[in-house]
Amino acid sequence: MTFELDTAIEILERTPTVMRQLLSDLPSQLTHKNEGGDSWSAFDVIGHLIHGEKTDWMVRTNLILANDSEVSFEPFNRFAQFENSKGKSLEQLLEEFAELRKANLNSLRSKQLSTEDLERTAQHPELGTVTLKNLLAAWVVHDLGHITQVSRVIAKQYKTEVGPWPKYLTILNSTPKE
Repeated sequence: MTFELDTAIEILERTPTVMRQLLSDLPSQLTHKNEGGDSWSAFDVIGHLIHGEKTDWMVRTNLILANDSEVSFEPFNRFAQFENSKGKSLEQLLEEFAELRKANLNSLRSKQLSTEDLERTAQHPELGTVTLKNLLAAWVVHDLGHITQVSRVIAKQYKTEVGPWPKYLTILNSTPKE
């Protein structure tokens, strides 16, 4: 598939609504439990998405657009949500995520990116040279991955209740990968 910014934005716009529809008003036993070990709960995922809205996608977009290819990204703290979400409710996090995403997409649209802009580069601390197009496509896939993750975490809360069906319910047999 060829990257199209308008299509990417359409997907990115939907994530807050998808998460709100999936998670609002669910009992905390579904939204605050994880898959065991160091895996994340749905609550943790929303906090992670908020941190990304504040410090990753648009910050890096702006760095690429404002600098030459020698600019380097700061490492992203994938675990900042554990501190940043303390004392907040899931509803507060869902609202904050929706507001931040709306503002970020408005900012992205306002840039009226050209094909040349999408090919501009920066240095990722682990991945090396990346284009703006790579970054924006990764933002879309990141969202879709976390929608899948939240669905999986909730589904696994039912694992012991489905009787013999886990054999056919692949979501129950997948392993967490943050």
